[in-house]
Amino acid sequence: MKRNIRKSILMGMAVMAVALLTVACGNKSDDGVNNFRIKRGTNLSHWLSQSEARGEMRRLHIQEDDFERLEQLGFDFVRIPIDEVQFWDEQGNKLQEAWDLLTNALDLARKHNLRAIVDLHIIRSHYFNAVNEGDKSANTLFISEKAQQDLINLWYQLSDVLKGYSNDWVAYEFMNEPVAEEHEQWNQLVAKVHKALREREPQRTLVVGSNRWQGFETMKYLKVPEGDKNIVLSFHYYNPMILTHYGAWWTPIGQYKGKVHYPGVLVSKEDYEAAPDSLKPLLEPYTREEYNIERIKSDFKDAIAVAKKYGLQLFCGEWGVYEPVDRELAYQWTKDMLSVFDEYDIAWTTWCYDADFGFWDQQRHSFKDRPLVELLTGK
Repeated sequence: MKRNIRKSILMGMAVMAVALLTVACGNKSDDGVNNFRIKRGTNLSHWLSQSEARGEMRRLHIQEDDFERLEQLGFDFVRIPIDEVQFWDEQGNKLQEAWDLLTNALDLARKHNLRAIVDLHIIRSHYFNAVNEGDKSANTLFISEKAQQDLINLWYQLSDVLKGYSNDWVAYEFMNEPVAEEHEQWNQLVAKVHKALREREPQRTLVVGSNRWQGFETMKYLKVPEGDKNIVLSFHYYNPMILTHYGAWWTPIGQYKGKVHYPGVLVSKEDYEAAPDSLKPLLEPYTREEYNIERIKSDFKDAIAVAKKYGLQLFCGEWGVYEPVDRELAYQWTKDMLSVFDEYDIAWTTWCYDADFGFWDQQRHSFKDRPLVELLTGK
């Protein structure tokens, strides 16, 4: 009898040890794939990225109630953009407060059942909008071996701090919206960073996007590291820009002040003729091309095919409509996007939670677009 009791105790201890080991290793499945499964999320943008706020203003911007709110609304993950300038000074020293904010955010996300993607959004050697702002010299990443090693070193330091988080709950997106002149430049960098990170974290889920602003149309040129099932493929989608960025001061098309229609042909002949001559080359395609749910499906076709080819999850990391856009047009486009995401099992994070494409107003602490959040969450 004592022998049987001892045997049972030992077996129980062995089972517990295996369970603890499984949790520590990230609960990967039998085929070596993490349980990092995502469906509906949003970007916590303009906080640790694209923001000049520091000190108390930054500390108070995203709090636990934000994560609690997203959980209650039915979101299951967040994408957290971070910028090099917020985490390291120009000499490469860590700026500790940003690191503390990030790790606290990841802890709160886990507490509220939200998976998280840490997205290195802007680095000193690469800014996705530099070309549009007429400053090509700002992007040295694809022509400098040192800049590429610097990127890897940033991720070494991030990995040192974040590697303790479960592979099931935290993923890395090692660069946002690459803008390389040649697709092969991006492919070579993907291979280099992938190799470096895999030496440190063999199982971490990595989010890899396509070249030229993570465009859907360039996904077919992306060379995905072979045999790695812990990769999520990412693209961004804001088409048609004349609708989603209507009135956006940072884009040329945002200067258009006429009417926009959706679905169908976006700009009438009359509105085209009334527009300034300087805008007509940009507007002309919108006078003859129809945009609707079928167009969205067509645009997604290549990305869906690449994900199917590699057997990987597909993720639309950014999509959304600028706040000044006519709400009825915005809602119709959003409905069509959600329908396509559901049909093809594409995960997504809206751009964004609380900034100028968002649905939440942090200043008033209330929803600024309740119909939009109801569409997104189905509530």
